[in-house]
Amino acid sequence: MHIKRPQWLRVNTSWGENYRLLKSFLADSNLHTVCQEANCPNINRCFENKTATFLILGNICTRGCRFCDVKRGTPQTVDKDEPKRVAFAMKELGLLYAVITSVTRDDLPDGGASVFSQTVQEIRNLVFDCKVELLIPDFLGCFESLKIVLDAKPDVLNHNLETVERLYPQVRRGADYQGSLNLLRVAKNHDQNLITKSGIMVGLGEIWEEIVSLMEDLRNVNCDLLTIGQYLSPSREHLPVLKYYQPDEFAELKSIGEGMGFSHVESGPLVRSSYQAHKQMESLCRK
Repeated sequence: MHIKRPQWLRVNTSWGENYRLLKSFLADSNLHTVCQEANCPNINRCFENKTATFLILGNICTRGCRFCDVKRGTPQTVDKDEPKRVAFAMKELGLLYAVITSVTRDDLPDGGASVFSQTVQEIRNLVFDCKVELLIPDFLGCFESLKIVLDAKPDVLNHNLETVERLYPQVRRGADYQGSLNLLRVAKNHDQNLITKSGIMVGLGEIWEEIVSLMEDLRNVNCDLLTIGQYLSPSREHLPVLKYYQPDEFAELKSIGEGMGFSHVESGPLVRSSYQAHKQMESLCRK
């Protein structure tokens, strides 16, 4: 059963000149963004500010997470020129903070880790002072793949837990809660100076105590940054929203997280993993 979205949770759908220019540029460059593929509610605001989260390794995912609107099926062959096109786009758009994510590619021997690494290298070759945040899949728990990414020295390594452990079988098919926590633990142990980050959605049927427990789990693996946002069902074929959290509840979660020791918690109804990503890192660096 789908419950009605509250009136106050309405997304601004105005499209400015920068939005149209960026959308056209990305299409001409044959590049994908998670903003478009996942129907992010912040796309107009981010595109208007000339920011985007690049989606590499194509736009077809090998998994079938029931919250996500990214296409699923048999992926295309890896595009070897894609890393260079992403870097060129960063330069042309004048961006100084890159967020790079991908579809999950369980069909590839390294899960696409080498393409993440190549993309970081191409960006740094072309945009010298650019910070790079990588939002990576779980690589099926393969340390060798994770090490390829870590050796590329991203400024921020992001891996989303998405939801509480109890809901993983319904929400994140093919993923493992403890495996994702371990990925973040291993990454931090590999490089103590690496900034690690994770994100979750609320409204899928979790209870408050489970959210707090998840946050504690992330702090126990020394995760630095956390994003918390409201789940919005992309369609009636996806999981329904079971609760809309109020702004004061998001504010309380932010306060709880900061009390636990997160360097920064971005918490709000329309917050997504890469929302204001550059500002999240800046706030950490100021501390």
